[in-house]
Amino acid sequence: MATVILVRHGRTTANATGLLAGRAAGIRLDKTGLEQAAVTAGRLAAVPLVGVISSPLERCQETAQLILDHQAGSPHAPLEADLTECDYGQWQGRSLSDLATEDLWPVVQTQPSAVVFPGGESMAGMQARAVAAIRRHDAAFEAEHGPGAVWVAVSHGDVIKSVLADALGMHLDLFQRINVGPASVSIVRYGRDRPSVHATNTDAGDLSWLSNGIHSGDAPVGGGAGQNAERT
Repeated sequence: MATVILVRHGRTTANATGLLAGRAAGIRLDKTGLEQAAVTAGRLAAVPLVGVISSPLERCQETAQLILDHQAGSPHAPLEADLTECDYGQWQGRSLSDLATEDLWPVVQTQPSAVVFPGGESMAGMQARAVAAIRRHDAAFEAEHGPGAVWVAVSHGDVIKSVLADALGMHLDLFQRINVGPASVSIVRYGRDRPSVHATNTDAGDLSWLSNGIHSGDAPVGGGAGQNAERT
């Protein structure tokens, strides 16, 4: 299959002030977030991307545009509603410190599979629609561009964590063990037998080795020799 690079949007004013932005309109990257996203775009400039799919929320579109601005080609760049933020319902717009006093808060921390946000979405539903969207786009890019295709999905922290949990074979109740920072890069390849997670939550480092794609095969016993950007 193709290789997907999961990118979280850069920092926003809501992130910086401890507010749960959710799906609220008008939440954009702050100065730090723009700088973070620019660094990520620079890291990805060495990788010829076939697509940059984005959540429709402004903060993701801004991050995606910076990535597109650093690409030599013209990757396919649609919006994908199924990669949007979780619908936090009545929690949206409230401070995290206030939400931490709610009875539902410890359930979010320890048993997210049982969480349905009041007036909003279940966390299990969020994971199901996000994973389905990632796999759908991944299969489409491979069908059009071949198994060496590399593409980007720009989304949100909880959404990306849930996709990574699925790829790692983890129950959703364990997904709070995963960290996904602003503008971070995580890399997944959906192989014939199972997904393979090549990176999580990185905010620095060379990504040029992805320019040749990730070659399929059995997992090397002992860990193998690693990726090689010069391999042909």
